[in-house]
Amino acid sequence: MNSRVRAAAIQFPIVAGDVEANLLQARRALQRVHDQGVRLAVLPEMWSSGYDYKCLAELADETPRVAAELAELAARLDLVIVGSLPEKDRGSLYNTAFVHDRGQEIGRYRKLHLFSPMKEDRYLAPGNKTLVVPTSVGRLGVAICYDLRFPEMFRKLALDGAELVCLPAQWPSPRQLHWRTLVRARAIENQCFLIAANGCGRLGNLHFFGMSLIVSPRGEFLAEGGERAAESTALLDFADMAAYRKEIPAWHDRRPDIYGILR
Repeated sequence: MNSRVRAAAIQFPIVAGDVEANLLQARRALQRVHDQGVRLAVLPEMWSSGYDYKCLAELADETPRVAAELAELAARLDLVIVGSLPEKDRGSLYNTAFVHDRGQEIGRYRKLHLFSPMKEDRYLAPGNKTLVVPTSVGRLGVAICYDLRFPEMFRKLALDGAELVCLPAQWPSPRQLHWRTLVRARAIENQCFLIAANGCGRLGNLHFFGMSLIVSPRGEFLAEGGERAAESTALLDFADMAAYRKEIPAWHDRRPDIYGILR
């Protein structure tokens, strides 16, 4: 693995229920970031369909085809691609992030924390395990949107060896302050890179403000999107991450003998 990797957080206005329109946006954005030397690209949450709950089961039937195209794009563009899609399995629906590394699907993460204020828990089943996978760009952990509010999960990803965490999201207004604060906090407290790709535009009565972020282990905002479709890119320097972990030895100074298992 190269000690320096260029990453991108991709945001675009998701068209509810229109897989072809969203796939076209993703395809074009992935080509553009490839042309900029990007090796890791993160797409928003439920980027192929949006939260079109009434049609979600039918839209999930399209996911195997969408995932197959992602695999082809990852191979052709030499990319690691992460993004969440509706997944159907054994009669249940999941909000699932797929990880493709240069043509191979190497992991799936089903969202653990379902956002009840948007009725996500009525339509989707929760996952039951976290995911950290070795990739060609480093050890990669995955979380989705509302997971950001649960620091225990991110600490587990870091303890499992994640050097960077990818966060597809559909985080709406008016909670921009929470978004910026929590993304930055999760990166700082776990001394890892965080690539957070948020949707933008309107979906029904909701406004998604974009503001996709790439944050360093030091808490620096390396890249930030505005409110419109954009690809925010930044260079991830893993040698600097290792140096910072030595400079501030928070991992060495932890006291799990006192914390125990938090319940």
